[in-house]
Amino acid sequence: MVSLASGTDDLAAAFEEHRGRLEGVAVRMLGSRTDAQDALQEAWLRLSRQDVDGIDNLAGWLTTVVGRVCIDVLRARRSRSAMPFDELPELVVVEDEGQAPEDEAVLAESVGLAMLVVLQTLTPAERLAFVLHDVFAVPFAEIGQILGRSGDATKMLASRARSKVRGTEPPGRGRAERAVVTAFLAAAREGDFAGLLAVLDPDVTLRIDTPRGSSVRLGATEVAAVAERGARGGAMGFAAIVDGVPGVVFRSKDGRAFGVMGCTVVEGRIVEIVSINDRARVLAAGVRDRPPRGDGVTTVAGLPSRGYHPQPRRT
Repeated sequence: MVSLASGTDDLAAAFEEHRGRLEGVAVRMLGSRTDAQDALQEAWLRLSRQDVDGIDNLAGWLTTVVGRVCIDVLRARRSRSAMPFDELPELVVVEDEGQAPEDEAVLAESVGLAMLVVLQTLTPAERLAFVLHDVFAVPFAEIGQILGRSGDATKMLASRARSKVRGTEPPGRGRAERAVVTAFLAAAREGDFAGLLAVLDPDVTLRIDTPRGSSVRLGATEVAAVAERGARGGAMGFAAIVDGVPGVVFRSKDGRAFGVMGCTVVEGRIVEIVSINDRARVLAAGVRDRPPRGDGVTTVAGLPSRGYHPQPRRT
């Protein structure tokens, strides 16, 4: 049983002891450090209002609260995504939250952007069962209490989730591929037409989706011209995985998210670009507006905008 009679400081210290583990659960569940921090804040508020002397297992109690908060967030996302987009494929975006390079490396190593994308294909209940059991070794009986299901039913959920995860072949989305995307953005922003051609496959395809319909551009010269014109608007880009490939979330200078772009990279060249300029659809995918940072963002998630040299294509 928890004994925290000395007050709020001891309660906060006890919460901090479990923060790392709780954050790990929330990040894997939600795919966003910002949303994970919101979940932890909610858990802290609930704990501060609780009669803590009645909590026998603080770690278990906090895991239950964070798990339920994450389930609520995921269900709300699915509800928003089910609005008027039935005719469109579901958009999956996992954003890097604009972190510093060292923080980005920690996120990639401890969570894995590829795994986050795969987890987004699971239902909220499957995701919770898989994350808590397979990643954090929480017993099925305890997970079942969070989900309101029996231990056997929870075990089946985790098994189904495991099968889906193993059956998903994540495409290449490492730092090398993302550096290609960053070089493309930098060349567009600087009006470097030769630089754009250097990272575009000669037969590259660009598809632009808007609320009014879609259009397609073919070939490196035409796509480079479109990219050069589009870069003049002064939007800020933030690294993301968009439908499983390296990409960018675009925000206006006042922090409003209005579009995303996903790039398929093969052997150091971009072979396909999908650009979605539809604020409603972007928000439905869970992308959030951000207050302006005022720092003149010119790179994507800390990756260098200069110095990329494409490798020769294999023949």
